[in-house]
Amino acid sequence: MPNQHTMQAFDKELRDVNALVLQMAENVLSQLSLAIESVASLDAEDALKVIEQDQQIDQLEWEVENQVIRILALREPKADDLRRVVSIMKTATDLERMGDLSANISKRALALVQNPPGSGISALNMMVKSVQAMVKTVMTAFQENDSAMAMSVWRQDLEVDELFNSVFREYLTYMMENPRNISPYTHLLFIAKNVERIGDHVTNIAENVYYIIEGKQMHGKRPKGDLTSSTVVV
Repeated sequence: MPNQHTMQAFDKELRDVNALVLQMAENVLSQLSLAIESVASLDAEDALKVIEQDQQIDQLEWEVENQVIRILALREPKADDLRRVVSIMKTATDLERMGDLSANISKRALALVQNPPGSGISALNMMVKSVQAMVKTVMTAFQENDSAMAMSVWRQDLEVDELFNSVFREYLTYMMENPRNISPYTHLLFIAKNVERIGDHVTNIAENVYYIIEGKQMHGKRPKGDLTSSTVVV
């Protein structure tokens, strides 16, 4: 049976790796905000900053992975502790993917600088605000071990999907009205899809948090409302 000193050391290592994951989440939120700002303002400098900042998130994920590997090798955690350690690494992976998607948004913003859209940013901003709220809530659930809060985030993904459906229809309308709109609104559609995918990764984190706390998967099928794959343009 592990002695008290070993348990205290393990608890400190968990706190340290948790702090890294929370720092990743803060960076992702900052990166996403700047990415969308670069789209709205058509600011190439901001877009390039986001792309550069993605390296910081990659570095944090590398640090999390190395600490987790060290914990697994030295502490050989069992049961609840093992579940928590593995889920922490999975959460870091989702956050890293969210950083990549924010960088992708900024790459599209650079393209829009050359061919800006006339309107349609406000609907996209609604999606982003919804996703940002989900990130903040799920990381609070992660920090406070709140499975009910994690479940609420899991359900919110449907709202993001519905907002994406609305944005999709709006942008298609612009493209059908004027062929010159096709290029800029295609970029905006990809941006909106990246935001929707960030929401999917937040939902993954919610499932991880729930699993950490409850020791079981969430019941029921993940709520999805993205209907764009079956949309027919006439």
